[in-house]
Amino acid sequence: MSIKGILPFGDPILRKIAKPVVDLHGKTIRLLDDMIDTLYETDGRAGLAAPQVGILRQLIVMDCGEGLIELINPEILDMSGEQVGTEACLSYPGYWGYVKRANKVKIKSLTREGDEVILIGEDYLARCMQHEIDHLKGILFVDHVQEGWLYNEHTKQRIDLHKVIRLTNQGM
Repeated sequence: MSIKGILPFGDPILRKIAKPVVDLHGKTIRLLDDMIDTLYETDGRAGLAAPQVGILRQLIVMDCGEGLIELINPEILDMSGEQVGTEACLSYPGYWGYVKRANKVKIKSLTREGDEVILIGEDYLARCMQHEIDHLKGILFVDHVQEGWLYNEHTKQRIDLHKVIRLTNQGM
C-alpha cells in the first residue's frame, strides 16, 4: 500500500467523467487500499474519489466519522430534503464554501467482493456521498458554492470564488 498524490484544482482530469469498474481484480483492490491509506494520511478528511488521484474509475473511499465506506460504481437512487453546510475538498486545500445538498440520499454500490449494497446516508454522510459521487462526474464542490464566496480556512476571510479559481489556475 502507498500514499497517492492528490491532484490539485485546475488539473483537467478532475473535470473528466470516471468509467465504471468492470473487474474487481487485484489492481482495483490495491487501488482501493492505496486510496484508504491516502485518505487517512490527509488529516481525517471525509472522502476521496479515484479521479482525485488521477485514476478515472468509479471508486470512492470515505470515513465521515462512522467508519470506512467503500463505494464502487455508486449510483444515487433517491434524494430528499435539503441542507446547506460547509464543504471543502482535498483537491482544493485551504478553502471551503457553503453548499446546498440533499439531506438524505439512497445509493446503490458494489462492495470490494462484488456484492451489490444499498446505503442510506443522512445529514453529513449524505453530503459526503454527494460530494464524492460528483467527483466521478467531473463536478467539483466549487460548482455548487452558494453566493459565489469561498473562505480561507486559515484567515477565515471571505474571497470571491472567481478570484480564487483564477489564482489557483495560475499556480497560487
